[in-house]
Amino acid sequence: METVRILLVDDHQMFRDALRSLLEKTPNFEIVGETGNAFEVVSLVRQTSPDIVCMDIGLPGMNGIQTTQLIIEAFPNTKVIALSSYSDQRYVMDMMNAGASGYVTKGEAADELLRAISAVRKNRKYLCSDIAEAVTGSMTPPPNSTSPSQLGNRERQVLQLVAEGHTSATIAERLMIAPSTVEVHRRNLMRKLNLHKVADLTRYAISNGIITR
Repeated sequence: METVRILLVDDHQMFRDALRSLLEKTPNFEIVGETGNAFEVVSLVRQTSPDIVCMDIGLPGMNGIQTTQLIIEAFPNTKVIALSSYSDQRYVMDMMNAGASGYVTKGEAADELLRAISAVRKNRKYLCSDIAEAVTGSMTPPPNSTSPSQLGNRERQVLQLVAEGHTSATIAERLMIAPSTVEVHRRNLMRKLNLHKVADLTRYAISNGIITR
């Protein structure tokens, strides 16, 4: 089974130690580095090539949302799972919009983090159970929005893959169509659904059961 390389980012040493202890008990998980300094993270990602970064939001100096944006821009294949004391949906959506693939509150980390890692390794988004219901409720589309049943089969396929975080090139390869065709479908989806960003497509896909939470 393939080893999952994990980088821990949290400014509380005791919490990092607890995470390390939890994750090192799981077969095929390798902790490749850790830091409490946001300004070291991009350099550490470059040095250690993690598959997953477990990212605290409340970092001093530069917060986890800004740090996640830098990671995703520089290393788009690296997955970020947010770890936070905050369950406010504003933090959740800011983190997901920054490019995170999952969000787990620290109070639920022991049980939920392993599930989150499993999900994001399969290119799925993951929200821990204690915030998923509230966030999904905020994503409910207005009554006059387009129903998924009004989308074509290919549009639904593209929507699912976009929401799961795949690039146009990867989607084209999976569906055996041209990348330009994928872009056409993306534009059509945004027009039909009156949405304007990939994050909006992801929210729509979650709220309509096209991808799991």
